[in-house]
Amino acid sequence: MTDPVRLDLSRRAVLGAAGLTAGAGALGALSDDAAGAPGLQGRLPREVDVVVVGAGISGLVAARDVRRGGRSVLVVEARDRVGGRVLNHRLTTKGATIEAGGAFIGPTQGHIARLARELDVPTFLEHTEGNSVYVSQTTGRLEYSGTVPPDPTILPDAALLLQQIDSYAAEIAVDAPWTHPRAREWDTLSLRDWIRGTAVLNPEGVANLIECWTQPGFGADPRELSFLFVLWYVACSGDERTVGTFSRNSDTAGGAQERRFVGGSQLIPLRLARRLGDAVALDAAVRRVEQRDGRVRVHTSRGVVSARRVVVAAPPPRVLGIDFSPGLPDRRRALLRHLHMGRLMKCDAVYPTPFWRADGLNGFGLSDTGAARAVFDNCPRDGEPGVLLAFVGGDTWREFGRLSRDRRRRAVLEGFAEMFGPRALRPVEYTEHDWTEERWTGGGPTAIHRPDGSLVRFGPAVRRPFGRVHWAGTETSTYWSGYMDGAVRAGERAALEVLDLLR
Repeated sequence: MTDPVRLDLSRRAVLGAAGLTAGAGALGALSDDAAGAPGLQGRLPREVDVVVVGAGISGLVAARDVRRGGRSVLVVEARDRVGGRVLNHRLTTKGATIEAGGAFIGPTQGHIARLARELDVPTFLEHTEGNSVYVSQTTGRLEYSGTVPPDPTILPDAALLLQQIDSYAAEIAVDAPWTHPRAREWDTLSLRDWIRGTAVLNPEGVANLIECWTQPGFGADPRELSFLFVLWYVACSGDERTVGTFSRNSDTAGGAQERRFVGGSQLIPLRLARRLGDAVALDAAVRRVEQRDGRVRVHTSRGVVSARRVVVAAPPPRVLGIDFSPGLPDRRRALLRHLHMGRLMKCDAVYPTPFWRADGLNGFGLSDTGAARAVFDNCPRDGEPGVLLAFVGGDTWREFGRLSRDRRRRAVLEGFAEMFGPRALRPVEYTEHDWTEERWTGGGPTAIHRPDGSLVRFGPAVRRPFGRVHWAGTETSTYWSGYMDGAVRAGERAALEVLDLLR
């Protein structure tokens, strides 16, 4: 029955937008690059041309471009580190580095690729050789090759749904999804309700499978996501010459999870910050942004800086914690109130070697229950130590994220063992990181629109400047929103805006 069905759903398809997802483990020792980028010490400057709020990739790129444009700039960051949602973690085992934040890069992500080359951060291919594992209450444990889990009760509906998503996404304007003729309808429809109304044979089964994409990719379940938002997210998975598709968003080979960065992705913001030097001020949380007399006064925990323009590059819900004078426009404030960070954590188990590879398995696994819904090989480039990674997001986070660390560890390892055998129960190291506990992020991996009509009603304000205040951050990008490439694009756009106005 399934032979004629040809899906573009790879073994990583369920991971979706996990490329900019949150983190693996409590922060360990940082790389040498971290020690080389301490930022500005002492007093902040009294005035600069541009203040950038947030030292994630987007803010740092904006600052770099402003400086290249011949203007003075200061980046103020609330944390004691740079990188935002991009964070490395050094394992105690062999001193290896894995990512505790945005990790992946793939085709059509030319902006982050160009930046990585400029900063001399090479990439390596994700491991894909061998069979994948599927664990289901219906089929039991199955090893399989090819592109999709071998569940005949789900495959026909999956083919139908993904084909329809690609067709709809091709109609979406990436810079204005609210202009689609069906935008209002789709923006009050959840992805789950659309699946239930479209699937023919097994709506609940295919919805459960799609959860394995949305939980890592959005930190949310299909019932929490606006269908219009999901279509726009897929449409963004391309570039000016290439139409976005579900496959490119979700796949490993040929998709967004194709490669990782040697030494960890945080090398990119660390090296950007090193080049900016004293133009980066850490531990400088912004409390107030005051526009008056043709200037902007930015009040931080380390002092006040006057600027001609400001770029805000912080996660949207965090912006609500800043006191703006005059107050934000109603539509901008409403947009921020209706954007919610997903709930997501990463759990990594470390082994002396990737034993599953010797068993002919590629380390990727899916399960329709438990703490380890979507699992994959997270080894460093040289393959040692062995690392298995489980994303715990959405309702799975609500079930397991609130448990004690010991109980959650046990549940994750049991999930790994179901897929890869009893050796998975005996890691030499276990590490996890919950991005909902990050004060200055509030969740991960990206801000989402719920099925409440807010994308249509308030979305047009997403990039609209507010006086002398401009907006960056990956959520403001028209391509690869939620990814590092989107962060770079947004920073570049915001820098052009302010430079044009400073002439």
